[in-house]
Amino acid sequence: MAKSTNITAVDHHVDSQHRRQRFGHDGVVIWLTGLSASGKSTLAMGLEERLLSLGYACYTLDGDNVRHGLNANLGFSPEDRAENIRRVGEVAALFAEAGLICITAFISPYRVDREKARFAARRSRFHEVFVAADLATCEGRDPKGLYRKARAGQLHDFTGIDAPYEQPESAELVIDTSSQTEAQSLDLLTEYVVRHNPQAPGSSLPL
Repeated sequence: MAKSTNITAVDHHVDSQHRRQRFGHDGVVIWLTGLSASGKSTLAMGLEERLLSLGYACYTLDGDNVRHGLNANLGFSPEDRAENIRRVGEVAALFAEAGLICITAFISPYRVDREKARFAARRSRFHEVFVAADLATCEGRDPKGLYRKARAGQLHDFTGIDAPYEQPESAELVIDTSSQTEAQSLDLLTEYVVRHNPQAPGSSLPL
């Protein structure tokens, strides 16, 4: 990939302290990773709704949604998967630098790519959340029929079947959606985010 030249970074006139005063909380990245059908998107969208109701400024980047736009030109080869996560990691970091809680829901199967996303958010904070439903549970759910297609040879390079998934070794939070209900999982995730990113008293934005 060609590297840009003749570019100079431009400093913002607004720093992280001003953004914290405006939103009442720090900007962070909440990175949900796990197999397809583990519950990442469900938890991410549920968390976004709950946080907004509490007055947090947040937005969710979802794997399927991003592939309709920003990453529409990428496939599912290892190289394209890596580029997919690289782009998302940089965008999520920008959201966090802007002072928002950026929630991401991506399979993101490779540890090295998740570490790059963590590094991109180094000026804010990064929380890796492993949505740890096992393959049998995810394949049993199969809401989009993707596992069935993969088993039938109609879908190639599918994570968990003919492409690898590297589980996090030191995730900040692990949620086992194969043994917990959706409500229990969402409660656990919400409590974690609020505890680690509390709002300043009286700082909730009007809805």
